[in-house]
Amino acid sequence: MSIAVPTDDLAATVTRFGFAYLVTLGDDGRPHVTAVSPAVTGHELVVGDLGRTTRANLATRPVVTLVWPPSTADGYSLIVDGDSTLSGDALVVTPRRAVLHRPAPAPAPGPGCGADCVEVPTGAEGD
Repeated sequence: MSIAVPTDDLAATVTRFGFAYLVTLGDDGRPHVTAVSPAVTGHELVVGDLGRTTRANLATRPVVTLVWPPSTADGYSLIVDGDSTLSGDALVVTPRRAVLHRPAPAPAPGPGCGADCVEVPTGAEGD
């Protein structure tokens, strides 16, 4: 199932969640996960209070994922993939893809992800 959500609604969507997890990749290809509180500024997400490992990972691999966990077991997670840049003490993420995702309540027949996913347009389509 897919429901279009305009980029302008990303800020409203984020407010339905608490904290997020920021996922970066280390030199060895392993994910590094840290809890953060992103703020939406225009069409970008801004994350402050970055640690040493996160900064080192971002210096060579600026593609990141932010994951807001659901507030209930049957709720949606918000997952945002994006390109990032360091700006002073903050990380600025330009979303490339955003999706609301939760496990399917029952096995889905046929091809597909078998989960209940809702694509959240970011305005980066066609980039």
